[in-house]
Amino acid sequence: MSISVDPPDATATLGNIVDLSRYPIDRPGDPRLVAVIAGSRDDLATTGCSVLAGFFAPGLSQMQREAAQLAPDAYVQERYGNPYSSADDPTLPDDHPVRSKLKRTQGFVAADRIPAGSVLKRVFHDVGFRNFVGACLGIDALYDYADPLGQLVLNVIHGAGEHPWHFDTGEFVVSSLLQAPLDGGAFEYYPNIRSPQDENFDAVGRVIRGESRDEVHRLSLRPGDVQLFLGRYSLHRVAPVQGAQPRLSAIFSYARQPGMLATAERTRHLFGRVTDRHLDADNLATRSDTLRD
Repeated sequence: MSISVDPPDATATLGNIVDLSRYPIDRPGDPRLVAVIAGSRDDLATTGCSVLAGFFAPGLSQMQREAAQLAPDAYVQERYGNPYSSADDPTLPDDHPVRSKLKRTQGFVAADRIPAGSVLKRVFHDVGFRNFVGACLGIDALYDYADPLGQLVLNVIHGAGEHPWHFDTGEFVVSSLLQAPLDGGAFEYYPNIRSPQDENFDAVGRVIRGESRDEVHRLSLRPGDVQLFLGRYSLHRVAPVQGAQPRLSAIFSYARQPGMLATAERTRHLFGRVTDRHLDADNLATRSDTLRD
C-alpha cells in the first residue's frame, strides 16, 4: 500500500514542519537552541527522558494524514513475552521477570512502506534534525539507522492494545506521538532500573507485577511532541489504549555507527518478515554488554 503525497518542494525548508521559533535547528548557534539542548541533556541525565513540546506543530496535520493512510498497512500481532523479548527459562522461579508472559498487541508500518516524498521521511533524513538529536543526546556523530525496515516506523496501537513493560535493544529512541487515543495509552517508565552490570531482576519483577509504582513516571504526551528516551536501561510501557481511535506514533531511529541493523529474529517479530541484509548481519552481530536484551 502507498499513500498520496505532494511532490517534494526543493525550495521548502523545515519551517513548515518544525516550530523553528522554539526549536531553531536550522541555526545551530542560536542561543534559544543552545538552551533547548542544555535542558534536554539535563532531563536525559536525571530521568532518561526529554520531551520537546509542540516540536512538529506546523507539520502535524500533514503527518497525521500520512499516518492515517499508512496505519491500515501495519503488521499487527498479539503475542506474549517477557520484558527482554527473550525465550522462557524454566530453570528460574515462576515469578522471575524472565518467565513473565505480558500481552503485547500493536502494529508496525515498516520504513519501506513509507514513501520517500512523505513529511515523515523528509524529517528522518534531514541532517539538521539528526544533528540536533545528536546534540541533545551528547553524541558528536550520529548516523541514520541503516535497517531497511526499522529505520523509520509508524507504531499503531488499536483499542484494547498495549505495548507492555519492556527494555529497548538500542541505547536511545526518538519518537513523536501523532495521534492520541480517546483514552489510555500513557507512556510510563522507571528510569535506570538496570545497568550494564546489574539486571536488577527483583525491582523489575515488582514493577511488572504492579507491586511497585513509587518510581514510575507517567507521561501524557500531546500530538506533535518529540520524545527522546534512553530505553536500554529504563523499563517502560505504553499503557492499554481505549476507544475506537488508535494511538499512532512515529519512531525515528539513529545509531552511533553506520551500517547498524536489527537481528533477523527481532525484525520478524516486529514486521512479520526479514530481508537478506538482516540474515547476513546476524552472522556478524555483537553486543557491547551482557544484558538479556
